[in-house]
Amino acid sequence: MFGYSVIQLVREMGDKVDRDIRQELVRFYQPFRRVPCFLHRPFERLRKKTKRLPVIIEFEDGTFDFGLGDMKSVRCKTRSEFPSISCCSTKVSVEKIEHLLRNSSNIKKIHYDRKVTTLLDVASPSIHSDQLKQSGLTGKDVNIAIVDTGIYPHRDLQGRIIAFKDFINNRTEAYDDNGHGTHCAGDAAGNGLSSNGKYQAPAPEANLIGVKVLDKMGSGSLSTVISGVEWCIQNKSSFNINVLSLSLGSDATQSAEDDPVVKAVNKAWDNGIVVCVAAGNSGPSPETIASPGISQKVITVGATNDNNTVDRSDDVVADFSSRGPTIDGLTKPDLLTPGVNIISLRSPRSYIDKTNPQFRVDTNYMSLSGTSMATPICAGVVAQLLQKQPTLSPDQVKQQLIQACEDMGQPPNVQGHGYLNAENLF
Repeated sequence: MFGYSVIQLVREMGDKVDRDIRQELVRFYQPFRRVPCFLHRPFERLRKKTKRLPVIIEFEDGTFDFGLGDMKSVRCKTRSEFPSISCCSTKVSVEKIEHLLRNSSNIKKIHYDRKVTTLLDVASPSIHSDQLKQSGLTGKDVNIAIVDTGIYPHRDLQGRIIAFKDFINNRTEAYDDNGHGTHCAGDAAGNGLSSNGKYQAPAPEANLIGVKVLDKMGSGSLSTVISGVEWCIQNKSSFNINVLSLSLGSDATQSAEDDPVVKAVNKAWDNGIVVCVAAGNSGPSPETIASPGISQKVITVGATNDNNTVDRSDDVVADFSSRGPTIDGLTKPDLLTPGVNIISLRSPRSYIDKTNPQFRVDTNYMSLSGTSMATPICAGVVAQLLQKQPTLSPDQVKQQLIQACEDMGQPPNVQGHGYLNAENLF
């Protein structure tokens, strides 16, 4: 088998393909076991033409246009282009992957366009954001982009979904056929109108931008997530996007330096957008921080269990909250906020709503758990902070949040800098 060209390609150019692509190329030969040996060569030629893989192609710095030219020369059509991180996505045959790797000096690396999912396991009073609201800090005039499954136009968000972009079904009106994104939007900015203020988020007057990158089942791909982040960067000025909240992720299979989604969120950060990302739900095992939470720049949020009390003395780190260090040995998460049994907005007839009716609370709300919930709660506090100090850079915001954290007596790779106490921000 080692004489076959695709195996030779992996051995010679393994540094130009990520782990998932290497595995796919090795698996390319599995069907050969059922084919007579004298047919292997013609079968290989045929299979190389017909076997297609979804990939993200990363170009060397400064060669984006040249790289696209190389692809067009072999009739590779791009699905999406991401000039800010010098990448594009496509679905391409193994034959063309081989040709590009051997003949294009502009290609830096080819990544498998792997699956990305919501980080949902099967509150704001605990972080003392209420004290900030009492002083008038409600996130007013701050805009949060929820990069997720969409946002249902819930009564508690009325008039505050100022933009909506759908990378799954290309619809123009706000909707959420999964329910996860709506819950996250409520975690950050729900005003509690349907509950007489009982279920209110840290930033009940913040505006929201819905960016749908995950489908009805809560799944997407690296390329759809990058498309969503790229759109936010390009439309930062148009919609005054201040904060990104990403309650999604995938297993970290390569260094942050090589990870295309990390490159995308880092670019958003460098463009002045504060990015909050979920740590993941693979705890309590160590080294389980998900991508893009492995980024050194962004705010990676883990979850606490507040035991349904405002008193912080009985709060503990949620078992499911992912632990560091990252794949690069970096200490993560950065901080913790509540993520267990968080009551927020329900999207009626969505996938989660129909499959988990036991999670419904009254008519308009649902109770869900995960670092998915902790992340937008943190984003809501960021909105409160930016309302007070709108000129803060993302680095300054992160530093202030870190300084406001309280030690829970856990190792840094479990709690980060500790449990966020918004009262300590001012």
